[in-house]
Amino acid sequence: MNIWIAIGATAVGCYLVKLLGLLVPAGLLERPLVQRLAALLPVALLSALTAQQTFADGRALVLDAKAAGLAAAAVALILRALTG
Repeated sequence: MNIWIAIGATAVGCYLVKLLGLLVPAGLLERPLVQRLAALLPVALLSALTAQQTFADGRALVLDAKAAGLAAAAVALILRALTG
């Protein structure tokens, strides 16, 4: 039964977050600072999630095959950007 309480609470929470987003005045969203933050926040969150998933194992910092794969992906991305 606890799992259904968690699912219900998550659904209500998601709905409330969406509702709060709709209630924000349009004038606030047109400010340059808000637009700049909205553009940069997803990149920062994705970078933090990638770093946490790559270098963390519980409470320990590890360097393993995931780190090598991330480095290879970064090199491939840089090479693709340089070649156009």
